[in-house]
This record gives sequence, structure tokens and C-alpha cells, in this order.
Amino acid sequence: MGDSALRLLASLGDAWVPDAITFYVVAVIFVATLIRSTLGFGEALVAVPLLAMRVPVRVAAPLAVLVSVIVAGVIVVRDWRHVHVRSAGGLILTSLPGIPLGVWLLARGNEHAVKSVLGLIIVAFSIFSLTRKNVMHLGDDDWGWLAGCGFLSGVLGGAYGMNGPPLAVYGAFRRWSPQHFRATLQGYFLPVSLAGLVGYFVLGLWGGAVTRYFLWSLPGVAVAILLGRAINRRLKGEGFLRFVYVGLIVVGVILVGQTIG
Repeated sequence: MGDSALRLLASLGDAWVPDAITFYVVAVIFVATLIRSTLGFGEALVAVPLLAMRVPVRVAAPLAVLVSVIVAGVIVVRDWRHVHVRSAGGLILTSLPGIPLGVWLLARGNEHAVKSVLGLIIVAFSIFSLTRKNVMHLGDDDWGWLAGCGFLSGVLGGAYGMNGPPLAVYGAFRRWSPQHFRATLQGYFLPVSLAGLVGYFVLGLWGGAVTRYFLWSLPGVAVAILLGRAINRRLKGEGFLRFVYVGLIVVGVILVGQTIG
């Protein structure tokens, strides 16, 4: 074997040796996955911004979506009995018209204004829901609310990759149990994330760095999924809803903070 071949093999080996950035990526993915597996949403605002501090967005975004597919797939396979199929399907269908509007907002809109207004609305709604005793309760699917939340989810997903908040609001209105909440949202995220992943692949954004960080993150992802599932099963009714609203407040504050920053 020639010297050039040996140097090539050595360089390939070095590329797969973990460094400080790899450990950082693994830690961020673990925390984001734990949040997603516990509540069913919220990892997008943790993963991509924190990853983008150390790796290019061209790597951070596809990596986050790839992990999202794995998390959603595992949860749906294990907890498919808890998925409200009609609700998940309705949310997916009604989100489709909102995606082009979201893309247009991303291209033409004022990102700071949109994020600020969205963040303030989410915070105000969540504080109102936490302090009010009699919050709206939808005993069955209300197609007006479902279409509205699905459409807004598509808009936010198309613009900023943040489908979760409107879905969480609808799940809170339906008063789904923690298990149904978590599983149903994954029934939405799985096909949506798969579509996004295909898009990244077609655009050539699923490269070697994405694969390397993903493989290094897999053990932590597996542990976070199991740990989040165990925490989710310990949460009950109103206590879980409080976690959801607090999570939404954090999301809203981060959005406003991003515009200020």
C-alpha cells in the first residue's frame, strides 16, 4: 500500500475521532431529545440555535431533522396506540397550505417583527392559561381550531422550522393525556420531518459531517428517548399541562430574545 493511500486512510480515521465540537453536539442533541421525548415538542428551539453556535447551519438543520425523524419514528412505533390518528392527519393536511406562506414570510417578511409578535402571543396565551382555572376544553376534534392550529403550524414550519407551538396549543385544548399528547405530536412530526429530510438530501445538504455527528449522537438519543418516556409516564393531567404552558413560555421568551439579540 502506497504512502498516499496510507495518508488517505489516516485522514479518514482522524475525521471520525471525536473532538470538543463533537462532544458539544452530542450534549446538545441529548438535551433536545430529552425535551422532545418528555413533552413531545420544543426541541427545535434548543437544538438548531445551540448547534449553530459551533457548527454551520447547513449541518445543524439537517442533523436536527434527522434526529427528529428517529425520535418520532421510535415513539410512534412504541406508542402507536396513543396516537390520535384523525387529529394527527387533520393537522398534517391543514398545515400544507400554510407552508408556502411561511416560506414567503421567510423570503419577504420582517423576521424580527414576526418572531417578536409570535413570541409575545405565545407568552401571553400561556400565562393566561396558567392563571385561569377554566381554560377551553375541546372534548372532541373541533375542525375550526384544528384547521387554525394546523395552518399556523405549517406557516411557522415553512418560515422558521418551528411547527410545535400551535400543535401544543391544540393538544392542550383537547386535554390529551401526557401519553396521547406526546405520541400524537410525533404522528404529525414523523411524515413532516421525513419530507424535510428528503428535501435536504435532494439539495445535497446531507453530507459526511451530518452523518458523523448523527452516529456519535445515537447512543445519547437512545438514552434520552427512554428517559423522556419514563418522565412522561409519571406526569399527570393538570401537572402535565403546566409543563406544556411553561415550555411554551420558554419558547416565546427565546423567540423575543432572538429578535433583541
